[in-house]
Amino acid sequence: MRGFLLALGLGLGLTAGGQAADDYKFGPDSIRHEGVPVGKVIKDTWTSKVFPDTVRNYSVYVPAQYDGKTPACVMIFQDGSGYASETQAFRATIVMDNLIHQKAIPVMIGIFIDPGTVPNPDGKGGRSNRSFEYDTPSPQYATFLEKEILPQVAKSYNLRTDAAGRGIGGISSGGICAFAAAWERPDLFSKVLSHVGSFTNIRGGDVYPGIIRKTERKPIKVWLQDGSNDLDNLHGHWPLANLQMAAALKFMKYDYRFEFGDGPHGGRHGGAEMPASLKWLWQDTPPALTTATTATTGSQK
Repeated sequence: MRGFLLALGLGLGLTAGGQAADDYKFGPDSIRHEGVPVGKVIKDTWTSKVFPDTVRNYSVYVPAQYDGKTPACVMIFQDGSGYASETQAFRATIVMDNLIHQKAIPVMIGIFIDPGTVPNPDGKGGRSNRSFEYDTPSPQYATFLEKEILPQVAKSYNLRTDAAGRGIGGISSGGICAFAAAWERPDLFSKVLSHVGSFTNIRGGDVYPGIIRKTERKPIKVWLQDGSNDLDNLHGHWPLANLQMAAALKFMKYDYRFEFGDGPHGGRHGGAEMPASLKWLWQDTPPALTTATTATTGSQK
């Protein structure tokens, strides 16, 4: 048994002291450059009915190249404030500005959504609904996006409604949430970006590797990222969980990428690879069918 555990540790790339190098650096596509058009970010709040009594902040990124005539692709991020920040790990809006300018990804609207909060009756603070929304393996979050957020954004912007034109991502619990949304509703989302995804037993999410193996392959592509020094606690072992996810996706012949480094539970590795992950997820994206059809269906949902 001791030999097995030692081999397991070496196989995961664990260092002797249990410390991660985590020395991932931003590349040029994560840095602002003169001459690259800058998109605008509009902030708003939303009170949900699908998750009753919850209130959340969200923001919409609109690239400079958006013309309102051609339906734009959509990329949704959970824990949106962190992804949209230009000073934190992901710098998603900077990356999208650069890649859209290079025509490395399609013109796309970014929707950055924070988890809901149940306000206290006295109006001071509130209870986070994040774990319930993100960690529960169910279609409820996809329904929230379909019935509430996407139609709201579509009131102002011409969005693609076909799954080929939509992607979804997140970190930690937001990563499993992104996968669950596409898994449950591949008619809504075809692309998944999971950073240090919590495919563990927080609320039963450890079932996915087994379910993937016994379910007919769905039309989704998945980018997984994790590190050998990710979490190990009462809910499970994050590196093993992501290895199991990758193995299941490989077994079922999914279009997937698994970037496994030495980092802990954080965003440095995923942030450094944000340009590469978006390029890979959005490569070969087909154009929208028709402007009129897409705009109309988007406004009716």
